[in-house]
Amino acid sequence: MNSNRKSIYLTIFIFCCQIAFSQNNRISHNNVIGWFNAFGTFKINEKIGLHTEYQFRRNQFVTEWQQSLLRLGINYSLNPRVLFRVGYAWIETFPYGEFPINGLGRDFTEHRLFEMVQLSHKEGIMDLSHRFMLEQRFVGRYSSALAEHEDEYPLLHRARYMARIQFPLKGNAIIDKTPYAVLYDEIFIGFGNNVNANIFDQNRLGLLLGYRYNKNIRFEGGYLNQILQFGRQINGQNVIQYNHGFIFNALLNFDLSKK
Repeated sequence: MNSNRKSIYLTIFIFCCQIAFSQNNRISHNNVIGWFNAFGTFKINEKIGLHTEYQFRRNQFVTEWQQSLLRLGINYSLNPRVLFRVGYAWIETFPYGEFPINGLGRDFTEHRLFEMVQLSHKEGIMDLSHRFMLEQRFVGRYSSALAEHEDEYPLLHRARYMARIQFPLKGNAIIDKTPYAVLYDEIFIGFGNNVNANIFDQNRLGLLLGYRYNKNIRFEGGYLNQILQFGRQINGQNVIQYNHGFIFNALLNFDLSKK
C-alpha cells in the first residue's frame, strides 16, 4: 500500500473513531457555523519567517460570535519538507448554542503557547502534509458567579495531529491559476492535571475547494465539521457539540528576503 493511500485511510479512520466515541449516552447538541480565516506568511530569509493569522468564527453561520482567534509565530524551515513553528495565540470564546462552554454562560479569554512541526511530501499529483502540535493553554475561568472577570487561568495541555491531502483539479501540479481540492482531518487530545472531561477534546474534518491565483495568493472554501467535547459535565454527563457549516481561507505569502 503506497503512502498516499495510507494517509487517506488514516484520516478516515480517525474521524470514524471519533464519531463512534461520541455516540454513547451523552448530552449532544448541534450548531451551524461559519469560519472566516486569513493567514499571512512573511519570509525573512531561506530559513526564517513570520506566521500571522486571524480567525473570525461565527455561530448561526454569521449572526453570532463563536470565537475570535489571533495567532502569531516564528517559522524555521529545516528543508522544503520540514517546517518548525513556535508562537502565541490569543482566543476569546463566547457563549453560543444551547449549552455554553462556560458554565456561567459567559465569554472567556485564553492565552496559548504552541510548538509545531509540519512534514510535507508529494506522491504523484497529491501534496500530503502531517502537522503535529503541542499547546500550553491558560484558559480563563471565574472563581464564582460574583466575579466580574476571569480571575483564574489554569494550565491545560493539548496535543493535535492533522493529516491534509490536496491535489489539482486540472494538470499534474498546483501552479498559478489552478483550482484544487483539499481533504483534511485534525484530532485534539487533552492531557495533564487539569484535563477534566475532555481527554478527547475535538475533531475537525474539512472538505474544501481552492484556487491558487499566483505564488503569493490562494483562496479556499468549503465544508467544515467540528465535534467538540466540553471540559465540564452537566448532570454527570459529558457534553458533545456537533458543529457543521462552511469555512473560507485567504492565504497570503510575502517574500521579504528579495529586494
